[in-house]
Amino acid sequence: MTLTRRIIPCLDIKDGRVVKGTNFLGLKDAGDPVELAARYNEQGADEVVFLDITASIENRGMIIDLIKKAADELSLPLTIGGGIRTVDDIQRTLKAGADKVSINSSAIEDPSLISESAKAFGTQCIVVAIDVRRRTTSEPGMTMIDLSDGNSCWYEVMTRGGSKSTGIDAVKWAKEAESRGAGEILLTSMETDGTKDGFDIPITAAVSESVGIPVIASGGVGKLEHFYEGFVLGKADAALAASVFHYGELTIAEVKNYLIQRGIAIRP
Repeated sequence: MTLTRRIIPCLDIKDGRVVKGTNFLGLKDAGDPVELAARYNEQGADEVVFLDITASIENRGMIIDLIKKAADELSLPLTIGGGIRTVDDIQRTLKAGADKVSINSSAIEDPSLISESAKAFGTQCIVVAIDVRRRTTSEPGMTMIDLSDGNSCWYEVMTRGGSKSTGIDAVKWAKEAESRGAGEILLTSMETDGTKDGFDIPITAAVSESVGIPVIASGGVGKLEHFYEGFVLGKADAALAASVFHYGELTIAEVKNYLIQRGIAIRP
């Protein structure tokens, strides 16, 4: 059986507004989150992700009111991330109307949160988000990955909105997250985020090949071909994009039609 790939718009939220930057910096306003999500709902998105990108840095809680409003107006699955630190936080988020939660910094700081929440709510609800950055220095025990320019690097997991180094190898962390009960991996490369140069294929493929759960590729879409590359070269199960959708450069329908024409199994 061929599984259909998913197209997922991502809404990075700061102060109640959708924002988008480059390499996690230089944030610009992109609109109202519920209005944008409703547009993607109408266009045929498979899911939508809301990420409160400053909740961890500012040590804030979750955007419960926004979750409730979005859940009331949308018919597609909703994933919420940012400021989720405990099993109780996850319960409140799901109760407010989210279908899944995305945990990142809190999972690194307390890996038992993955296993406890997966046991409480089911693996299908738990997405572990992994933000990564390339490190060119060879270190013992790290997963070295070949790049297209002939060099190699390993990828470090970053937390706190990409501002904090962890020293953790991304491929190994993805495998641990799966073993603890994560149902999906949301993988974002800080090298390509917002650049519109395409997904970071080397790390996307490495993680996809290392785990048995779905991997969502994130960071770098600028044109239709990048979605195809994410699925075929990166071996991702879903492709997440932001600015190309927010600013009307591409529609969900355009992306899906293009992929169907290129032989990718996808929901029309």
